Amino acid sequence: MEHRFIVSSSPHIHQKETVADIMLDVIVALLPATFMGIYYFGLNAALIVLTAIAACVVFEYLYELFMHKSITVKDMSAVVTGLLIGLNMPPTIPLWMVVAGSAFAIIIVKQLYGGLGKNFLNPALAARCFMLAAWAGAMTAFVQPLTGADAVTSATPLAILKGSAEGTLPALSKAFLGITGGSIGETSDAMLILGGLYLIIKRVINWRIPVTYILVFAILTFLFGNNLYDLPQLQFTLLHVFSGGLMLGAFFMATDYTTTPTTLKGQIIFGVGCGILTFVIRRFGGYPEGVSFSILLMNILTPLIDRYTVPKKFGFQKPLK
Repeated sequence: MEHRFIVSSSPHIHQKETVADIMLDVIVALLPATFMGIYYFGLNAALIVLTAIAACVVFEYLYELFMHKSITVKDMSAVVTGLLIGLNMPPTIPLWMVVAGSAFAIIIVKQLYGGLGKNFLNPALAARCFMLAAWAGAMTAFVQPLTGADAVTSATPLAILKGSAEGTLPALSKAFLGITGGSIGETSDAMLILGGLYLIIKRVINWRIPVTYILVFAILTFLFGNNLYDLPQLQFTLLHVFSGGLMLGAFFMATDYTTTPTTLKGQIIFGVGCGILTFVIRRFGGYPEGVSFSILLMNILTPLIDRYTVPKKFGFQKPLK
């Protein structure tokens, strides 16, 4: 009997799940935090999120159309990028800045490197850092929730904890539920954890990066944090964990397939690195937040991490000297 073997490149094992299916799961996981952000900050927050999504989809479509590439907007990755950009915005940001940030994310960070799966930085985080550098004032103009976007700006809990702004620290329950100043989608840790658990249960992401990230950051903050207000150390640590973009970053951006390690050991190293860098920036840097910069720095190190954590081939032996 004649046997025929087909020789082809990897992957050799395929799943029925498509990119669009994965992106839809991410969107579903982000909906609780999105709705909570809109409830807290008003209709202007909804307009910002919708503008970011629409801009990302349009820029991706136009770029691929003009460059004569396959149109990929149906995979919904641009929708996820736009949603994450919107959730990372303060509720007072002008819409034209949101459009500019979306263009940077899609064209500069994603498409110029080849599109989905080839970008080495998380597009939404890169856009946020670009906007912080370009429009620092607008990107740090936060308001208290349930007061509307026209309310007087107020300091975030992280700025108060760092001593760079005056104000009253929120109770832990308010910090956990999101009744504090901050970006649209980062304040409600309860909804972000709910969405993160959904992704873990659905096996869209695994627990290694988010749990390692949060745990390492919490341990370092508990042991070495600068407690200016002489709070109980556990309360001080939990306020740091529940404030800022830690949960949003850990569950939804540090777990990006393209920009994070593929090996299990590498994912642990990635999470540890993110936790250490976030602590160092918050503790010693001039900026009260550090999540975006930490994840982007670790994104750059991802190829190196993968290189040194890839499992050895079966039967591999070191060459004799």
